[in-house]
Amino acid sequence: MRIAVTGSTGLIGSALVRSLLADGHEVVRLVRRRSRTGVQPDGTLGVGWNPHRLEIDAAALEGLDAVVHLAGAGVGDHRWTEAYKREIRDSRVLGTETVAGALAGLKRPPRVLVSASAVGWYGQTGDRVIDETAPAGDDFLARVCAEWEAAARPAADAGVRVVHPRTGLVMDRHGGAGARLFPVFKLGLGGRLGSGEQYWSAVSLADEVAALRFLIDREELSGPVNVAGPDPVTNGRLTEELGRVLGRPTLFAVPDFALKAVLGQMAVEVTGSHRVVPRKLLEAGFRFRHADVESILRAAL
Repeated sequence: MRIAVTGSTGLIGSALVRSLLADGHEVVRLVRRRSRTGVQPDGTLGVGWNPHRLEIDAAALEGLDAVVHLAGAGVGDHRWTEAYKREIRDSRVLGTETVAGALAGLKRPPRVLVSASAVGWYGQTGDRVIDETAPAGDDFLARVCAEWEAAARPAADAGVRVVHPRTGLVMDRHGGAGARLFPVFKLGLGGRLGSGEQYWSAVSLADEVAALRFLIDREELSGPVNVAGPDPVTNGRLTEELGRVLGRPTLFAVPDFALKAVLGQMAVEVTGSHRVVPRKLLEAGFRFRHADVESILRAAL
């Protein structure tokens, strides 16, 4: 297959590209730097786009089999100033508008657009078990996710099957939350964050990539699909398990007020609770390689 990927240099995107190339697929990378256009050393093709200007080389997208759209500013990369909140929103919504609009205008559009979303769509849900039938939340990230998903509508209206993987916390030592948590825990300085009672819906990087590829292939799947491990656990449980796996103590709890002082509004993502389960994936026959918190952490490490 010939598959285009945005966000191809990020944690998930780079792992997805490696997986696709290993299986002999042709990969087109949507890139913002002019120096990265053209054929790359790994055999991928770089195609230019500028999501903030709604610009894209649409002609290069003719005849694709699939598009996986992952690009977006990192939620945890900076403190949530008003300017960075706009960047979080615009990088997702404008990027998706650019991709979906281009696909809608093609003579030979792809069969499927896998357009990223997140479990943040549900807002803060406490200890309730949440599947894809749950309503949207009303906090900042929930509103961003709602706009993000809605921005893909032109592609769906043009007959492209659109899937929104609502991804949980992707655990890997090379990026995301794992890159921040694991070094602290290895030093024996780790501990629960806030009350520790909030649920974290984690998924291994390997299962995230496998799920994205599953969504490309499975014609019966469209709309929102939760991509998180089938056994969400509390932050306190994850903390204990990580300490056990590393053979380190987990005594240094960080109280809510300290998190808010350091992180500002972004603290809600650390102390908030998402007990999300992947009902549609499981019903479609997807099997997780890392289904419980111990195997997720061991895979990440």
